Amino acid sequence: MAWDRGALRVLDQRELPSREVYLRCRTAPEVARAIRDMALRGAPLIGCAGAYGVALAAQGLTRVPRAAWRARLEQACRLLLDSRPTAVNLRYGVDRVRERARILLEEGADARRLAAALKAEADAFTEEDLECCRRMAELGADLLKRGSNVMTHCNAGALATAGLGTAVGVIRRAYQLGRVRHVYPCETRPYLQGSRLTLWELMRDGIPSTLITDNMAAHIMATEHIDAVIVGSDRIAANADVANKIGTYGLAILAKHHGIPFYVVAPSTTVDLRVSSGRSIPIEERSTREVVEVFGRSIAPAGARARHPAFDVTPHELVTAIVTEKGVVRPADGERLRRVLAGPASA
Repeated sequence: MAWDRGALRVLDQRELPSREVYLRCRTAPEVARAIRDMALRGAPLIGCAGAYGVALAAQGLTRVPRAAWRARLEQACRLLLDSRPTAVNLRYGVDRVRERARILLEEGADARRLAAALKAEADAFTEEDLECCRRMAELGADLLKRGSNVMTHCNAGALATAGLGTAVGVIRRAYQLGRVRHVYPCETRPYLQGSRLTLWELMRDGIPSTLITDNMAAHIMATEHIDAVIVGSDRIAANADVANKIGTYGLAILAKHHGIPFYVVAPSTTVDLRVSSGRSIPIEERSTREVVEVFGRSIAPAGARARHPAFDVTPHELVTAIVTEKGVVRPADGERLRRVLAGPASA
């Protein structure tokens, strides 16, 4: 994702791994549609996209009477926030730029100054995400012993962030340091982010990896020497419960049974202290077509019923540690989470 001549240039992740196709989003509704339709996904990345969506809305204010500017921006913010409900990073990105807009409007900024300032705020938010990924990569790599075999779920790589990745960022850095020997990405049904996206990233980086289907995880843990499971998160509650892609909860249970550390890697913007526990995190229900069809072809009888909760919640008791850019939350509980978030960012 990159700003390109007044538009947001987005790699359409629906087309991967077979084709690299880019979309140009020129308006906030186009950004919201790209988020909703999964052309771009990943909690940190949709936060950055939301920030740019507000900046794009500001670009269109030159054609609108000044009295309507605040309402137009607020309309764009609501549209962006409604695009996907679970990842809290989207709210952070939108609110960050919305607050900058509020201050500038009170100062009487003209449309050109407003648009430039909001784009700069979105740039800063995105650069901060990239720096967070670098810090988390270093902190997370330190948790792994040399030559580790690790398992991961969904896609928490460069495609899900401003760059580098959260969980996959840790894997990348640990591989450079000789601390990762082999990676087992789960395919992540029904949207196949593991097979289409994570494996694509790992192979491009030359990191030894073997794709497994989701229902192979227990067998691989029992028969191979797995040293850690590393995942990302879309929202972390105040008590350190973790919402992530559907299937994460099951992996955490399996890891606990097999005595394998279960690490969550996520920036502090993923933490929502307004939500007391995972029970209060909204779980997005997506179209059941994504369950009964694969690449447009039906894999179930006509008229079949299905469910598609896109996320699940892993209780904090199953999490060995949460890696943030501010430090490692270990043990993963609410008290330790607050202490780490209140401290300075790690070097």
